[in-house]
Amino acid sequence: MIFETTAEDYAALIAGRGPRNFALADTPIGPPGVLQMLAEVAAEVRQSFAPASWLIVEGGEAVGLCSITRPPTGGVVDIGYGVAPSRHARGIAGRAIGEIVAWATGEPAVEAITAETSVANLPSERVLLRNGFSKVGERLDEQDGPLNC
Repeated sequence: MIFETTAEDYAALIAGRGPRNFALADTPIGPPGVLQMLAEVAAEVRQSFAPASWLIVEGGEAVGLCSITRPPTGGVVDIGYGVAPSRHARGIAGRAIGEIVAWATGEPAVEAITAETSVANLPSERVLLRNGFSKVGERLDEQDGPLNC
């Protein structure tokens, strides 16, 4: 299940607390520095588009995040996502991305969704392919290395 995030949700996650009334998974969604960066990106996106990101919740626990990675242009929304390591391989990311795709299908301002994943992250590539994404190429990112687009 996904919930649109707020600045308060990010503040709780950064402080190591469960947002709202949700517990946290036993492994963090991400390190505080990454969560802070995601909060800043969400705040930037929120200035011109909403929702900017979603909290991924399973069984009453906050287990992941899905974010729009930059303000959308021309109806194209780019997403990134992550799930707490202890919750990998349970179908959580696939269900969450499925909900994002369903949201986008009903959103008139969204013409396409894009996502990138490391060429070495085959589970993430499968999540995207199962949710209707197509691999259109590869690119080299300075920070993240080779990516499937």
